[in-house]
Amino acid sequence: MRENGGVFSLELSDEDIAADVVNGKRELFRLLIDRHERRVTGLGYSFFHSADDVADFVQDVFLKAFRSLPQFQNRARFSTWLYRIAYTSALNQRDRRKEYRSLSENDYESAYRTPEEEHIKVLLRDAVRQAVTELPEKYRICVDLFFFYDRSYNEIEMITGYPVNTIKSHVFRAKKLLREKLKGFVEGDIL
Repeated sequence: MRENGGVFSLELSDEDIAADVVNGKRELFRLLIDRHERRVTGLGYSFFHSADDVADFVQDVFLKAFRSLPQFQNRARFSTWLYRIAYTSALNQRDRRKEYRSLSENDYESAYRTPEEEHIKVLLRDAVRQAVTELPEKYRICVDLFFFYDRSYNEIEMITGYPVNTIKSHVFRAKKLLREKLKGFVEGDIL
């Protein structure tokens, strides 16, 4: 990491930090963990149902990333490369899980809402959660990566190995199915 007057710059990109780690500043890998641990954990909860399994998964992903860092070639963003490792690791551990569980199934904390707002939020979340769980797995993973992880179609291709046109088709079909399933529940064109 580069110093500026004795103070480390926190404005370095993931790619710059990765290069510094490869060049011997191994302790800086902690910055990459800090930046991406939450999202890798979220992906872990999509595949595994216990906190212990998720913790093992996250540790395994970052260990693989650290060991593979010299092969990172900046052809994609670091986060895309890391999520590819995470996704592949999760798929390779399918025997440790029953089935893919969408990120929409995770419980989210409610903060600063009135009781009425919270009740509406819970009803909406439950309706969306149920609708998403009824999607085919190939649609759910594309929807999660596109909407919840804010990944582009090209990044999803790099992560899942699905061609971009297939991903677009999966997201389009998933949105159509969700719109139909939630038609009577939500007014307006949200999806």
